[in-house]
Amino acid sequence: MTEAVFHPPRRKKRVYESYDSPFPICGSDYRICQAEIINNNVIVKNPEDIEQLYSKGFFGKGILSRSQPAYNISDPVLVAKWQDVKSNMPIISSKKYHFHVEWAKSLMREQGLDDCTINTTILNYTEPLNLKQEAEQNSELQTEETTEDEPKLLVTSAETNGKKVSCLEGALYDPLAEYGSNDSDEASFKTVAKIHSANSCPFGSHHSCIQDDSMKQESHSVTSKEYNHEYVLVEEEESDLCLEEETSEELNLMKSKKLVFRKNPFRIFEYLQLSLEEAFFLVYALGCLSVYYNEVPFSVLKLWRFFSDVQPNFRTVYMAYHYFRCKGWVPKVGLKYAADLLLYRKGPPFYHASYSVIAELVVGDDFERSSQRPFSWKTLCGLNRTTANVSKELIVNRWVSSRERTEQEEL
Repeated sequence: MTEAVFHPPRRKKRVYESYDSPFPICGSDYRICQAEIINNNVIVKNPEDIEQLYSKGFFGKGILSRSQPAYNISDPVLVAKWQDVKSNMPIISSKKYHFHVEWAKSLMREQGLDDCTINTTILNYTEPLNLKQEAEQNSELQTEETTEDEPKLLVTSAETNGKKVSCLEGALYDPLAEYGSNDSDEASFKTVAKIHSANSCPFGSHHSCIQDDSMKQESHSVTSKEYNHEYVLVEEEESDLCLEEETSEELNLMKSKKLVFRKNPFRIFEYLQLSLEEAFFLVYALGCLSVYYNEVPFSVLKLWRFFSDVQPNFRTVYMAYHYFRCKGWVPKVGLKYAADLLLYRKGPPFYHASYSVIAELVVGDDFERSSQRPFSWKTLCGLNRTTANVSKELIVNRWVSSRERTEQEEL
């Protein structure tokens, strides 16, 4: 018989996060987070609870992200293209902004508004804004108010003969222009970026915890009741006829692009989704989560019954989850690799999954297996091959029970 060989966990080459200590059982840092059941899924909406649950144990995943809830509306290609702008605000394309406008119109139609009212409201809400004026009006350090007739600021990027030229359009007078300094423009961008609110816009929104990790940008949302808009920079195209050189008589078509400062009419927020095993572990083992259903909190026994009805093999999978969590592993859902759980050392940001776990419950004196997952040599070989192809090892975790137990005995 072949001897089992266990390999050490493989550490990821690129790690962008720092390891934080797990949840404390007691102490000053102890707090109870709140989640709710929506369509048989456990969802966490509070941004503070999302950060707490994911950073201290890597519980759950973002509904719009692969793992960490770090969804960002910005286009990475445009952010790299306009890196000289030095703005903390999200940069999106005009096509993507058009989608947000259409989503906002659709949401307003569901509210029973007529098309004339919708078009007028959307047009007034999405009109280009004056970046400098918005920054000076919303900054807490403002000392003087700006004049109403100040022209709007447009950051443009023109491509001529393969060379990109960045410039500012629309400003009739810039006191720092003659000195070759653009500190005032950078300050305006940073000031506006820091006063954006996390509240929803008047057209409705999908909530999310927006935090830019890959771009290393500061968060453009702060919890302030004074402001209730999200601002974005939209890249728009324009075509102008101009002379390339004074001595040239030919007119060349120069394609130029500009960043226009607008309000986002349809905000997208990201939630944290917990698996049933993760949610019950936080409620039962750590006592740091309270789960609500229709605004009514669930007790531990009610939550156990509810999860058992939703997921037939919940009891078996949770026993395996609880066991490996207590051993220091970070179990995650293994549905992608036809398994019940995946085991990570420290967490998904630091190591690749080492093991795929199949949890089974054996009941009775004759050790009769459950019929929820019928195994044959063919299916077992296929599962083992799938696990080996992704550099993992298969663990068949069997829980032996001499008799059927009541819910109280299982807990």
